[in-house]
Amino acid sequence: MPDFSVIIPCFNAAGTLGETLEALRAQTHRSWEAICVDDGSRDETREIVRDFARRDPRIFLVCNPGKGPSDARNYAARSLTNGGLIAFCDADDIWVPSKLADLIIAFKDTTVDAVFGRIAFFRACKDDATVLSTVPRTDLSIRMLLGENPVCTMSNVTVRKDVFAASGGFDPTIVHNEDLEWLIRLVGKGARVVGLDRLQTFYRTSAGGLSSDLDAMRAGREHAIATAARYGVKPCGKSHAIHQRYLARRALRLGHGRLAPLRHTLKGLAHSPAGFSLPLRRGGLTLLAALSVTVLPRSAASFLFSR
Repeated sequence: MPDFSVIIPCFNAAGTLGETLEALRAQTHRSWEAICVDDGSRDETREIVRDFARRDPRIFLVCNPGKGPSDARNYAARSLTNGGLIAFCDADDIWVPSKLADLIIAFKDTTVDAVFGRIAFFRACKDDATVLSTVPRTDLSIRMLLGENPVCTMSNVTVRKDVFAASGGFDPTIVHNEDLEWLIRLVGKGARVVGLDRLQTFYRTSAGGLSSDLDAMRAGREHAIATAARYGVKPCGKSHAIHQRYLARRALRLGHGRLAPLRHTLKGLAHSPAGFSLPLRRGGLTLLAALSVTVLPRSAASFLFSR
């Protein structure tokens, strides 16, 4: 039995999937299987997986009986995994070679149910990444998740198989922020989720991708807030402010026009000036950036913030 079952939802991922699978094969911890769940791709995605599978018997191709990444993850996790630890990875992200080795050590603590690490944001080449996420010093909480989700992406989450089953899996009716809603249920049901202060994942940003759809993110957040309420947690002014700061930073990074960053900044300050502004290295700099992008030439704004 492998230690890890890696679940990779795939849809028209031919342009990036090879790099994702190469990074998986480069893991220093070798006890894993990879289940690539194709969602009806119309490009060479399936051929790429088959080619890797011929060279590495740990890699498998299956078809998604449902539709969308939530169905893909649920199907693989519930029906196909052999490992005791389930690690999720998107078909356009890249793991550092030591990721699984770091995780196997972290899970030696039997009180730990799920682990995430730090991520680096990039567009074309992971070596160009300059922005890194941080991890909290305490266990993940619903209150944290209602502010700025420190997990950031499903490519950054590994969970014990039995804990995932107990969580109920992902809600396929949520188009975006389904990971946030699932994490809230995971923590709400008592799972201990810890952050590992190590870079583990390179996250590919795309101005045209679903991850950049701020309207969809806001709609998904409403589902997450409703789920949190079932566990007796409601977002406070500080939580709303931190979330608006996150949206402002995302809008800056993805080049969402001159006014979107400022609009989110003003909303955040209205909810809680201190919540938005502190720490100053995040809030203060976000405010300055949101103001400056309204007057800077587009080329200069892109150079400074689209990273």
